[in-house]
Amino acid sequence: MQSYAKNLIYEHNLTDFDVFITCFPIFYTTFAEKSVEIKKNTYNYMIEIIEKYFPNLTEEQKKQFEALDALYRDWNSKINVISRKDIDNLYEHHVLHSLAIAKAINFRPGTEILDFGCGGGFPGIPLAILFPECKFKLIDGTGKKIRVCNEVATAINLQNLKAEHLRGEDEKGKYDFVVSRAVMQLPDLMKIIKKNFKQKGQNALPNGLLCLKGGNLKEELKQYFKISEITPLSTFFDEEWFSQDKQLVYVPA
Repeated sequence: MQSYAKNLIYEHNLTDFDVFITCFPIFYTTFAEKSVEIKKNTYNYMIEIIEKYFPNLTEEQKKQFEALDALYRDWNSKINVISRKDIDNLYEHHVLHSLAIAKAINFRPGTEILDFGCGGGFPGIPLAILFPECKFKLIDGTGKKIRVCNEVATAINLQNLKAEHLRGEDEKGKYDFVVSRAVMQLPDLMKIIKKNFKQKGQNALPNGLLCLKGGNLKEELKQYFKISEITPLSTFFDEEWFSQDKQLVYVPA
């Protein structure tokens, strides 16, 4: 392109402005084509990384997962929902990370799940997309993050989820499972949520807590050592990020 512009100047004695007017459509078309290509590749990656591990998604679910990118980028420009340094890793570090829970249990229709300390909607929103016949309630003590959850759910027509600005201590409902992403130390979390479990279960896994955690959990899980199950996320996913001390902890109610 640069040599083409130089030839125009040399052969036709054109000014820089003349060259700009002549070449602009070519530059613009090339840029637009590259933008479409990048967008297409990004879209393919977004869908492929989910389908790689969850190959039976419906077209509706694919559209819902795809829509999360633009929605969270928009909200992240207004509210710090996700670290701005990490927004480009939304599908690996947040969506797929949330779906690790679905690798441990296939929730049966009618299962009720509480997302404790949901932040901007993780793990609750990805799980609600994957399990449309289950009911999800998301709670968080930060009102603006709950607003994001409700707006995202409305935008993608996610009808099996509601989010409420509420402290965990004030949640009175009964659920089959509580899910969470590293909200607080596990003993403190269990003290708060023990009131929220249904006695009777309906899934292959007994009712309890499914919590995504990182780091060394030896001290934190000391009192639950005999009853808890810890699964490295690298068991489920082969991306490098999941091999970095990321785990799923299950504690029965």
